[in-house]
Amino acid sequence: MEMVLLTALGVGGATVIGAVIGFLFKNLSHRFSDIVLSFAAGVMLAAAVIGLILPSIEYGGKWGLLITVAGIFTGALCLNMVDKMVPHLHKLMGTDGEAHNNANLNKVLLFVLAIGIHNLPEGIAAGVGFGSGNTAQALIIAGGIALQNIPEGMVIIGPMLAAGVSKKKTFIAALITGLVEVVGTLIGYFAVSFSATVLPFALAFAGGTMLYVISDEMIPETHAHGSERGATYALLVGFCFMLAMDVLLG
Repeated sequence: MEMVLLTALGVGGATVIGAVIGFLFKNLSHRFSDIVLSFAAGVMLAAAVIGLILPSIEYGGKWGLLITVAGIFTGALCLNMVDKMVPHLHKLMGTDGEAHNNANLNKVLLFVLAIGIHNLPEGIAAGVGFGSGNTAQALIIAGGIALQNIPEGMVIIGPMLAAGVSKKKTFIAALITGLVEVVGTLIGYFAVSFSATVLPFALAFAGGTMLYVISDEMIPETHAHGSERGATYALLVGFCFMLAMDVLLG
């Protein structure tokens, strides 16, 4: 349990680290943030498949494939419903990396809310990984999620400061989005720990949410600033990095 709590704090804290970087380097190039986010997308893609979806099939027994497919689509559909309530991150961000109509504080706050809501299932994915009992794989999954939280935390800062929000309130908003992920991690862990029968479905559900976030949020954002080729190779490097870590730690 101590390991789960520390990991939850680490995953949530990565958003805060990104926010600090956002404060220190307000004019950080999009190419850098896109490369980092693409690398994280590759890591998360491998983590979703290797650490969540394949184990789901294994733990599901003779119904493993059916349970896994159902879990993946349920996870994706849940985030799809969330997207109907809050806007996509890449739709709120302009090509210059700032929220459209920065003077409109409500839209900026909605942007932060969108990040916070999307952090919940990512946290659940990290927690479910620990619930499977494979600590090494769970740490890799959590590491991939934490890595993508850094650029996510960075992009919160600029739009809020430009909208006239104080530095203190901007930092608190970033902190709250990170805490959402901590809560999600604990929810995922306890849900699986209390009922091992839901493990195969929970693993697939978490994998589905990660696949949805990668395709619907991360890849469009990394391809919005003219660095598609670099972003694509960064994703492949991230995927292969995760693949190597799984083999070496497996």
